[in-house]
Amino acid sequence: MRKLLGLIGLGAALTYFFHPEQGVRRRAQLRGRIEQMRQRAQGHGPMGHPDDVTLARQVESELFRDEEVPKGQINVNAENGKIVLRGEVGEAEMIRDLEQRARSVQGVSEVENLLHLPGVEAPMHK
Repeated sequence: MRKLLGLIGLGAALTYFFHPEQGVRRRAQLRGRIEQMRQRAQGHGPMGHPDDVTLARQVESELFRDEEVPKGQINVNAENGKIVLRGEVGEAEMIRDLEQRARSVQGVSEVENLLHLPGVEAPMHK
């Protein structure tokens, strides 16, 4: 009985996906849904771009590889592909370097750099 039900289900699926008029559209929809599920499972949003959480983690990974970067003093956020860097670092050169490294991460569309030196007021959010 179980085998018969399996064969009936297989026949129904084949009929659905290989219908002479609508089968092409149904197969294309199925491929699209499978691709979306695959991208979501890999932490990617539409068009293969990383979602914001994944993008922020990728930028953090790139920035914090250098042991001289003060991890506890820098905050990395992603907002629709835009990276926002906030916090305090000891050198002006490091501020520029961190911004450039954030820009180099695939999927980053823009970087807003709000990093500042000790004793200097933090830049305002644009």
